[in-house]
Amino acid sequence: MKTPSRSGNPAATPAPHIAVIHGPNLNLLGTREPNIYGSSTLEEINRRLIELGRELGIAVSPFQSNHEGEIVDFIHSIRDTHAGIVINPAGLTHTSVALRDALAAVALPIVEVHLSNTHAREEFRRRSYVSPIALGVISGLGPAGYEFALKALAARLEQTASE
Repeated sequence: MKTPSRSGNPAATPAPHIAVIHGPNLNLLGTREPNIYGSSTLEEINRRLIELGRELGIAVSPFQSNHEGEIVDFIHSIRDTHAGIVINPAGLTHTSVALRDALAAVALPIVEVHLSNTHAREEFRRRSYVSPIALGVISGLGPAGYEFALKALAARLEQTASE
């Protein structure tokens, strides 16, 4: 992995791509249970992440689907074009071995994000199939959790590039 280009030099190394994957029902953010998930829309979150990515020298590719197979296909499709993944698997966190296996198969660094504190909610939300293969998990910090995840992943990529 090459170090992100921040020089503005056209001959410089291109910015690495990070996928930000949003799972089922996250397209309803802003209106869906705002007492749990907040009032920010998915569009607002994505816009901020793209902006932050520019500041960090990273190209951000947001993706959302309500369909497990589409998410798995997307993960497969970025295997050779992206340097890492920030993912909020939503309800698939607790149910999808297929999602976990797709993430493991592409062997990209992953940071798992949840808007709500899954450990303060129903018992079934406390188990994640993704967490054991993620670099880290950010839970309960709302939309800022995505930003922390992107910054952490950028730092990891920069560290790896300099090794």
